[in-house]
Amino acid sequence: MRTLEPHTEADPASLLLTFLTAAGNIIGLGPHAIADATAHPARLFTVLVGRTSKARKGSALAQIRRLLTLADPTWTAGCILPGLASGEALIAEVRDGAGDDDLGVADKRRLVLEPEFTRLLAVAGRQGSTLSHLIREAWDGNPLKNRTKQNPMVATGAHVSVLAHVTREELLRRLDDTEIANGFANRFLFALVRRSKKLPEGGSLDSAALDELARQVGGAIERAYRVGVLTRSPAAKDLWAKAYEDFGDGEEGLAGAVTARAEAQALRLSVVYALLDGSALIEVEHLEAALAVWNYCEASAYLIFGDATGDPVADTLLAAIREASEKGLDGTEQHRVLGGHASATRLALARTLLEGKRLIVTTQEETRGRPRLVSRAVTR
Repeated sequence: MRTLEPHTEADPASLLLTFLTAAGNIIGLGPHAIADATAHPARLFTVLVGRTSKARKGSALAQIRRLLTLADPTWTAGCILPGLASGEALIAEVRDGAGDDDLGVADKRRLVLEPEFTRLLAVAGRQGSTLSHLIREAWDGNPLKNRTKQNPMVATGAHVSVLAHVTREELLRRLDDTEIANGFANRFLFALVRRSKKLPEGGSLDSAALDELARQVGGAIERAYRVGVLTRSPAAKDLWAKAYEDFGDGEEGLAGAVTARAEAQALRLSVVYALLDGSALIEVEHLEAALAVWNYCEASAYLIFGDATGDPVADTLLAAIREASEKGLDGTEQHRVLGGHASATRLALARTLLEGKRLIVTTQEETRGRPRLVSRAVTR
């Protein structure tokens, strides 16, 4: 990162997470840690979230892709998948053989690049789509199965990673309660990124320096291939015990829901760091680095999702009440904001949720007729 960062407008966090996600996919399934009888390889799902379309998320990908093309040209030529059109397309990319005439796919590493994360969400949200389920199964490392009678496919031993880009506004608009409730969202690391600087003439990294960096990365990956099961050093065990206690059981609201896999995410990050050192032991420095990345992603989630509750009615209502400023919204206006589709009971439940989180205050104001109910946002 220190070598590349001065020569790009990309956020250092974009560079780092793009590299960790891609390198983890190159390393593959072999090396892994075990937690509660579950294998955790260097497999990451990452979403880079820019406040605007000018966050230079694509610049980070271009820098890392150029580096890895030199370090491992075979992987960059055959294992990068530009987006997903369906769950079936994912299985087809890493499928097992179906007989003598179909030997299946030999290299089952795939890095899915999705420059528009909301497109993936849209595909996953279609009626009958298997994509959400299969992405969850891929993160877990389970076999991927298409159970259709006409074209049944199975993929075992697949190593799928995901790197996606999105703006904050689109993410908040498109991530619905289904993907939150079913555990799809919390399998991703969300990192808030922005443009780090302006370089009118572009970067000027010397080709010799890039070649040397690629040589080092290639060597690190070769060493990682030879590692089997990773364990923690005694000092790292002590640090992990403290961190594990601090992870807690997850907070309420949308930000709490998308950060609910803290233990697994931090473990996988530590696996990547150790493997890039060619180490079968997760040392304190690997764990400290992993926890720093996790803390950044967790803080990002709370900045991205803010006071979002995960309840679509409540979140829509809160946004409208805040936009109304001191005037507030009365009951009729609240019903109109929700398109007239929410019942009075559902609206009341949403208000109760927001009042319980001290985000709004609802009062009754006297009029010449019936009292008028008005909700206003709590200012902080």
